[in-house]
Amino acid sequence: MTKENNLKLMTFGGHLEVLRRMLFRILAIVGIFSTIIFCCKETIWAILLAPSRYDFTTYSLIEKVISLCGFEYHFDKFHIDLIATDLSSQFMTHITTSIYLGLLGASPYILYELFKFVSPALYENEKKYSVSVATIIYFLFIIGVLMSYYILFPISFRFLGTYSVADSIRSTITLDSYIETFTTLTFIMGIVFQLPVIMFFLAKLGFISSSLLAKYRKHALIIIMLVAAIITPPDLMTLILVTIPLYLLYEVSVRIAKIVEK
Repeated sequence: MTKENNLKLMTFGGHLEVLRRMLFRILAIVGIFSTIIFCCKETIWAILLAPSRYDFTTYSLIEKVISLCGFEYHFDKFHIDLIATDLSSQFMTHITTSIYLGLLGASPYILYELFKFVSPALYENEKKYSVSVATIIYFLFIIGVLMSYYILFPISFRFLGTYSVADSIRSTITLDSYIETFTTLTFIMGIVFQLPVIMFFLAKLGFISSSLLAKYRKHALIIIMLVAAIITPPDLMTLILVTIPLYLLYEVSVRIAKIVEK
């Protein structure tokens, strides 16, 4: 190995220094995003609390789709009170939510920094391959987030918030419970929508094939319906709205496995 190549090699301490600088830059960007989101309190919380309203966009859209099919249907109006039980709960929830959203907003930059950190160890074709995979992962995650925000969470909130075992019992949901359910469902849908990427790597490693996925298509549909039933309230409409995109992702995975085999 030549002296020039030796100079190009980075020591373990050098890698740690690069990693440290990268983490500081990521923390700084996340902090900036979180601070901006924290300061835009009215706008951000109007968006976060919109799915709890009876006139949310999803309900209007569903009513229009049903009317186009020749039927007349309107959702009943509802109102669910959100309360804060601790003195500091609103302030702390505001901070933690701002950090979560700051991480989401800074996620493209975080992916860029991670790619820049590992790229020196990759060949040119691997760099192009990594960029494509990272872009697809991020794109699918955002679709899962939007799926949760516009479909899964509002319908789940409506069903669970208005469900009552007796007329004398009135539901009041805590703000912590609202945000916890919101973030949990959003994260779950973001992960679930990574199914095509997972299938791609499994096909690359030879664990699955397109013929195997096609053979067990009916079984997969049953499993998808079970998963949808677990993460959604016991409501037929919600089950259908979640099952359809998840099954479409499975069909996309079958096509991806075929492409990998070729």
